[in-house]
Amino acid sequence: EVQLVESGGGLVQAGGSLRLSCAASGFTSDVYAISWFRQAPGKEREVISCKSNTYSADSWKGRFTVSTDSAENTVYLQMNSLKPEDMAVYYCAAVSYWPLVGCPEDTGQYDAWGQGTQVTVSS
Repeated sequence: EVQLVESGGGLVQAGGSLRLSCAASGFTSDVYAISWFRQAPGKEREVISCKSNTYSADSWKGRFTVSTDSAENTVYLQMNSLKPEDMAVYYCAAVSYWPLVGCPEDTGQYDAWGQGTQVTVSS
């Protein structure tokens, strides 16, 4: 069973930075994808970016970047120049078998979700 544990959320001033972590375990193959999503109050959950064996996205909106530490099975979301509109609950999610290029964008495709971590940006 794939398990994801997020950490790193919190309160930050506009213009600041945060790095979120997603520690993953339980994969039975190395052909998987891990994505970051966010969901703001009253809005749909949106995909930010992902990492997989076949895909490494460029920065999202020029401010968010996904990276990995393969040795520790951890995926990071580095968020810079944060804005109040970035305030949301951030989730990581995994597709345990993903041989395709690009990020799976349908939330129904994901096998596992982290618990979510709140990011609050003060103006």
